[in-house]
Amino acid sequence: MRKLSAKWVPKCLNAGHKHERCQSSEQLLKRFRPDPNDILSRLVTMDKTWFYHYKPETKQHSMKWRHSGSLRPKKFRVQKSAGKFLASMFLDQDGILHNDYLPKGQTINAEYYSCLLVKLKDILKEKRRGKVTKGVLFLHDNAPAHRAFATQKKLAYLGFHFLDHPPYSPDLAPSDYHLFPGLEKIEISPFSSDAEVMATAETWSDEQLSELFFNGLQKLEQRANKCIELRGEYVE
Repeated sequence: MRKLSAKWVPKCLNAGHKHERCQSSEQLLKRFRPDPNDILSRLVTMDKTWFYHYKPETKQHSMKWRHSGSLRPKKFRVQKSAGKFLASMFLDQDGILHNDYLPKGQTINAEYYSCLLVKLKDILKEKRRGKVTKGVLFLHDNAPAHRAFATQKKLAYLGFHFLDHPPYSPDLAPSDYHLFPGLEKIEISPFSSDAEVMATAETWSDEQLSELFFNGLQKLEQRANKCIELRGEYVE
């Protein structure tokens, strides 16, 4: 026997949520079965994350080697900095396609998000023309701006094929389970401005090998299978 600490999860899933997660996973697996490489070559995903001027080190990040007789180090609780901004990140198997930083005082509504999708289509034409020719498979979460009727119309107009994503499911989103954990490390150092954080984030993105993004998208199939095995419970 051993003691295990609890793991934070986004939601206490009910039977309906679990059923939706299984259904979405089955639909995704149907896409993977004929040719996994085809879906990966066409897939584009996006997610949003907050960047802070300073985010305290977690207990895990601050772990240090100590002799068996050494005293346990102490760590004082520190709040995240008030300076922050919201970033929308679009990526595919080869890397980051576009980062959008929300201007101060604005919110992401259907109109703002639709403009981002148009910009994304232009970037794909420039950087990934073959993906546009094959037909883009687009994966994003269930945020209100994403579910809005105007957004659905814009996706259809742009020729993007929308992949279903169940609610309360960051464990089935490549950005949440694969990309953002690495990005969190850059916010431990204090920054003096939004521009400084943006520049550091862009540098971090440019330095990452394409394998990082490919591996993250490739794990979608494995996680969908695991979700079905667990009957809709969260995948660790």
